[in-house]
Formats: sequence, structure tokens, C-alpha cells
Amino acid sequence: MAKIVAGMGTSHVPGVGAAMDNGKTDEDYWKPLFEGLVPLRKWHAENVPDVNIIVFNDHATSYSLNNYSTFTVGVGERFKPADEGWGARQVPDMRGSPELAWHIVECLMADEFDMAVVADVDLDHGLTVPLSIAYDQPDEWPTEVVPVCVNVIQHPLPTAMRCYKLGQAIGRAVASFPKDITVGVWGTGGLSHQLGGERVGVVNPEFDTAFLDNLTADPLANAKLTHTDFIRDAGCEGVEMIMWNVMRGALSDRVEEVFRFYHVPVSATAYGAVILENVQGSNA
Repeated sequence: MAKIVAGMGTSHVPGVGAAMDNGKTDEDYWKPLFEGLVPLRKWHAENVPDVNIIVFNDHATSYSLNNYSTFTVGVGERFKPADEGWGARQVPDMRGSPELAWHIVECLMADEFDMAVVADVDLDHGLTVPLSIAYDQPDEWPTEVVPVCVNVIQHPLPTAMRCYKLGQAIGRAVASFPKDITVGVWGTGGLSHQLGGERVGVVNPEFDTAFLDNLTADPLANAKLTHTDFIRDAGCEGVEMIMWNVMRGALSDRVEEVFRFYHVPVSATAYGAVILENVQGSNA
């Protein structure tokens, strides 16, 4: 049977991908960030699953604001990097996992989650930057992916609790998949940041740290946060953190944090990353 082995939460700041793509990772501004990612990349090199389920949001690139579903699963065989207005990133296409993706869709629908489904879609920095963070610049990504797009752009948004419950349903779906494969689940976006308005550039390390702590100590506390909590304490775009709840919900009730990194600033935002391994013997 399929098995979820670990989860990762990571910011998907587009500047991180641009720094890699343009050879700027050794510059003074970027060097501390990429040095901090060395242990994360080492862990990923030693723990490559067959498939990564990557929870992300499209930034009005492939999805129009007048047609943005709450939850969408990508079931295609291959996905290209999206052109976000300055040309597509020069990274490999992403290999899909259609059999697992369709199984997840069918299980989620039976579990009363009304999922949208897409096969032919280009994926923007919300998904390609996390792949670059984990796997650097390979000729081919080492795993297949199942993209799960969450609407954190166009109100009304799903609640943090709904995202946590979606993750639990994804965990059950993977556990019932009949093939013997290993699976990672990634939540992306955040941490605290705001890109416009009077509070542009706001960063809240105290809130971010509490959220990261709760991923292991009290995940339901994160799931009970309201949209107002996120907007007030983490900035308007900090609401992306609800996607980390999908990742956490998919894991076992008990997890071990094996990596954490927090760095400010990264393009006027807070960068955060965490890796959580399932504790053997705990309930999925």
C-alpha cells in the first residue's frame, strides 16, 4: 500500500527561483538563505519519494480570477512551467502521477470534498520554486507530482480548518492506494508577508514561530485560526499559510520535526521551511 513518509512546508517566494535561475545565490543578499537550505537539500537527496503531493496556489497565471475553484487536483501526465509575464522558468517539466491523482480525486469526492479536476495546466512559481528549493537544478525532477491548487486569492477562501480536514482526507486516500509507493506531501506559501497596501512589507516572526511550533505541538491550534487572524497577524498574503494545514493534516497524529529554517528578509517577506517525519506507530 502507498505510504506517506514525510511532509514539508516551505515558502514559495518567486525571488528565490529567480536568484537560482540567474546565478545570484552566492551574492551577499541571497547567500545566507541558500546556506540555510543545505541541510534541507541533503535530507531530500536521502529521502526521495516516488510522488510528491504539492499543495500550492496559482497566482492568477493559469487560473482566471473569474474562474478560480476552491480546491483543484492536477491529473495530467506532464505539466510545464508557466510563463508569468517574463517567460517560463528554465526548469524541467513536471511529471504527473495520473493514477494516484485520480484515486485521490475519487476518494475525496466520496469523502464529500467537491474537487475540481484539471489535466492540461501550466504551473507557476507556487509549485516550481518549492521543487527548486528541495532539488536544486536537476536535468529532471526526481519525483512525480500531484499538484493540489488551493484558492487563497479570490474571496471567499476555504478556512484553515477545512484545509486541515482536506489534508486528513488526502492522507486516507493515499493509505488506500493499492500500489506500494512512497509519498511526500508539501504545503507551500507564506510565511508572514504583505505585498501591498498600508502594511506592505509587514513580517511577524512571533506569529510565524508559533505557527511552526504548532505543526508538531498543537496542529489544531493552527487549524482554528481565522482569515482575520492571518491577515491581522501575518499580513494579507500570510493567509497562504492555510496550505501548510493541508500538509499537516495528511500526516500522522504524531510527527517529528527534523528540519526548520527561518530567514528574514527574502524579497520583503519571511522565508520559512520545515520537514516533518511521521512517527512510526502513530495514527494516520
